[in-house]
Amino acid sequence: MILSRREALVLALGSVAAAAIPLPALASVEEAVAAFTGGAAVTDGAGVTLTAPEIAENGNTVPVSVDAPGASAIMVLAAGNPTPAVATFTFGELAGAHMASTRIRLSKTQDVIAIAKLADGSFVRTSSEVKVTIGGCGG
Repeated sequence: MILSRREALVLALGSVAAAAIPLPALASVEEAVAAFTGGAAVTDGAGVTLTAPEIAENGNTVPVSVDAPGASAIMVLAAGNPTPAVATFTFGELAGAHMASTRIRLSKTQDVIAIAKLADGSFVRTSSEVKVTIGGCGG
């Protein structure tokens, strides 16, 4: 197939226009939580500990750690990011500790949320607000 210059130009402009159209966020916080919990109720309180800095000078690398003794899985969400689901950690029966530590990217000041699935099948959540002075997602 041979394309004329006009057809090639139209194809190129069409692909640039398609790439410029913003896609909606893949999932909101509620959708991510529902997918993780299977629609089960999530309680606030004891059972999960989230450690995050109160102020992050640079949103490109924010240290976060989560500890949930007896948990089989932990999900970390950043409510203000374009894609809120940051990480999901799954622990097997032989796991020595049910904790995880990582560095995440935050676009702006927002809540970081941790949800733990406990061994009895219940879900517990906690959150912490992190103030970001320089955004990490293009901000």
